[in-house]
Amino acid sequence: MRLEAIDARARTAKRAVFAETRRGFKLLREKIRNSGIAFVNLSAKQLRRVSWLRLRLQKQVHELGEAKKRADTYRAEWRVERDIARVVSGSQPIVVGPWLSEVGYEVLYWVPFVRWVQSQFDLPPDRLVVVTRGGAAAWYSDIATNAIELFDLMTPDEYAAGNAQRSAEDRGTLKQFGVSSMDQRIVADVERRLGVSNVRVLHPSFLYRLFHQFWLGHRAASFLEKRTRYRRIAAPAVALPPLPQKFAAVKFYTAASLPPTDAVRRALQSIVLRLAERTDVVMLDTGLALDDHEDYSFALASRIHSVRESLQPRDNLAVQTAIISRASSFVGTCGALAWLAPMLGVDTTAVLADARFLHGHLQVARRVYQVIDGGRFSPLDISAFDQIGLSVTFTK
Repeated sequence: MRLEAIDARARTAKRAVFAETRRGFKLLREKIRNSGIAFVNLSAKQLRRVSWLRLRLQKQVHELGEAKKRADTYRAEWRVERDIARVVSGSQPIVVGPWLSEVGYEVLYWVPFVRWVQSQFDLPPDRLVVVTRGGAAAWYSDIATNAIELFDLMTPDEYAAGNAQRSAEDRGTLKQFGVSSMDQRIVADVERRLGVSNVRVLHPSFLYRLFHQFWLGHRAASFLEKRTRYRRIAAPAVALPPLPQKFAAVKFYTAASLPPTDAVRRALQSIVLRLAERTDVVMLDTGLALDDHEDYSFALASRIHSVRESLQPRDNLAVQTAIISRASSFVGTCGALAWLAPMLGVDTTAVLADARFLHGHLQVARRVYQVIDGGRFSPLDISAFDQIGLSVTFTK
């Protein structure tokens, strides 16, 4: 009986030891688990903090990079404006140009920019000598009293060859981002013609450098507004060929916005023919190979007239300007003379098939023509007609 009691006490003690051991292991497991959870929570928190810090650092690096770009842009623009102030100081003649780039940039930006420079620095008109081609000096009549025609200094073939060489040397563009050897030769010829040797040059590179970021969409419209002066343009007094009493002036040429595809040709042919059903049409195709654009050709009819024989290199732009000023409307490729026509007070339909390179210019044009009370400006994207299976038609 005593032995059994001892065994019972031993079993009870054993159970107590095992129970205590189990409790110890349980407590140890809980401590380990809790420590693991705490470590995981702490690690996750630290990782989230590290990730947040990394994102914040990346944002700050990006913002710093953008701030540096803006500072570089502002410094470049300030240098251009400082250089302009230096060029126009003193009393020497100022050569405005020579303008060798596209007609569209000259009309929509260069002429208003030169007008701003003259106003900003109070320059007398007789100090400015405009150097451009094709009689386009007429567009500067309220700015300068002196002009030299480029085709009095070189032949059209020499001009085209020089421009082609200049384009090949300068990133394949006609835009004058720098002073080329062609520019230098022209300025030297201008100096000889003026009989001076110390002219200042207000070169188109000032325009391209100053507005480059604006054209890329990185500067607000107010940047352009503060550095341009837009006005209506007076028609030049030049001899004109016989014209119908009432007519629409039409000028279609190949461009990135109006490529020479079969669909575009069909649409333009339809526009010209339908327009001729309503009024006389005067075609402003020149037949002159002076740039990288080519005129679209259309068959003449009883109400479709061509003035090609009256357009000579020396004054072709002046004559076209005067003809447009007498037209009831202008229809043409969106660019070049389509920017000019509203400044003459003529309602304009600017035709395009690809607007990728025109969005900024279209916004400028719409705003400007409203400000100067110019002709109505209506862009027409003919790519939409093929997309929806329609042809171009006009109602009588």
